[in-house]
Amino acid sequence: MSLIEKKYSKPQGHFITYVRDYLITIVIIAVVVLLCIPLSKSSGYHVVSFILLFIVTILATFMGTGQVLLASTLSAIVWNYFFIPPHFTFHIDKTEDILIFGLFFIIALLNGVLTTRIRRQEKMTREREERTNALLTLTRELSKSCDISQVLIVAKNQISLNFKSDALFILQDGNNILIKYSRINRNIDFSKSDIEIAEWVFKNNQNVGKYQNFYSESTETFYLLKGNIINPGVLVVKHSYQLSKELFSFWDTFITLISNALEREFLKEMASEVKILNESDKLYKTLFNSISHEFRIPVATIMGASDSLINAESNPDIKSELYYEIFSASLRLNRLIENLLNMSRLETGRIKPRIDWYDINDVVSKVSSDLKDELKSYNFKISIPKNFPLVKIDFGLIEQVLYNIVYNAVQYCDNDAEIIIKVSHSNDKFYLEVKDNGKGFPKDSLKNIFNKFYRSVSNETGGIGLGLSIVKGFIEAHGGTVEASNRKNGGAKIKCIIPSENPTFTKYN
Repeated sequence: MSLIEKKYSKPQGHFITYVRDYLITIVIIAVVVLLCIPLSKSSGYHVVSFILLFIVTILATFMGTGQVLLASTLSAIVWNYFFIPPHFTFHIDKTEDILIFGLFFIIALLNGVLTTRIRRQEKMTREREERTNALLTLTRELSKSCDISQVLIVAKNQISLNFKSDALFILQDGNNILIKYSRINRNIDFSKSDIEIAEWVFKNNQNVGKYQNFYSESTETFYLLKGNIINPGVLVVKHSYQLSKELFSFWDTFITLISNALEREFLKEMASEVKILNESDKLYKTLFNSISHEFRIPVATIMGASDSLINAESNPDIKSELYYEIFSASLRLNRLIENLLNMSRLETGRIKPRIDWYDINDVVSKVSSDLKDELKSYNFKISIPKNFPLVKIDFGLIEQVLYNIVYNAVQYCDNDAEIIIKVSHSNDKFYLEVKDNGKGFPKDSLKNIFNKFYRSVSNETGGIGLGLSIVKGFIEAHGGTVEASNRKNGGAKIKCIIPSENPTFTKYN
């Protein structure tokens, strides 16, 4: 049973319970008197006083102060009337009986009142301990919460458990504007009047609603969630009855803890948003500068060559060279645009490989042909075993993967460096490796080279840092993995591992 239920259980039937306890007290005293009637004719009527004192003590353990006072008074009266000679009168002959009667009444009264007070103090101590435990539980659960939604779930559950009330939270959006829906139950849309009252509470820093000074005709109570730096929002609760001063203090502490937890998560979110905005701004500037630079070079080449062709008479050899410059610059522009489009497709999840059986020799030949000019000054080798089986891949995607890896090696290796393409097949997996004997990857960049727009600090070759991130995306679209490492004797190696079952036939020579 919640603390509220213990304090105000069934308030509508409280009067009936109150009257019932008085009737039970009268009945118990009457039954004891009837049982003790045989002792009225003997000299043991003093024993009856002890029995009645014992009964009053028992009643004080279970009944309230009013019932105990009634029991004490009735016990004294009936003991006088039925047991102290002369019987059936309120007259007492003996002086010692008068003293005993007076002492009996005082002892019964004090005993009952003191016992009741001790019981009340014990009850208050127990309730205080339960409230402390409830606050400790709330604090512990809130400390475990790592975002606003979890804080709200904990708060709703704890309010329901301890106060038997449903709680709804109307929070701000970070700009001191209340959001018109529940953060954890987005299907709950507050009424226009609820929002208006909540906005008034939020602006005026005052609780309103039922049992409050303002908007008391409302069925709900609106509490401001106060923070030290920002106010997270407004709490809406439907109380069944007005909280006592003691319970309201407990309630106020309860929502203060919730407010502090919400404020903490709000500030954390705001700090995270600021960090993301700063990083986004930094990334935007870097990307803008990088793309501008990468696009400016081929565009300038095309414009310069075109201008020469238009405004000057050149011999056929020079014209041919200018045409070639324009074509090479166009290829570079196309590669940049293609990489940007591929990254967009990867991020939107629109890459769906069209898997089929292909000869890896065709992929390698196509890439070698496309990069023949770039590979002229390098020692380029291809290692493909004889009778290598067909592999199950998307030809176009793997072609771009191999193109980007080889082109990346060309950009980072000195002239006359060795660049090797090696393929193998084992345990239903297809392995595609590109390695070189160049400078290798900087140690601090190995963990980041597949991140989009990442470029090493020492990178002086240009590019916008998309090639290897596209490689990773295309390989993962095949259900595979890609690894980058430095070779023991110098140079870099990128290894792609793609699931590809072994076909029942092999390519013939």
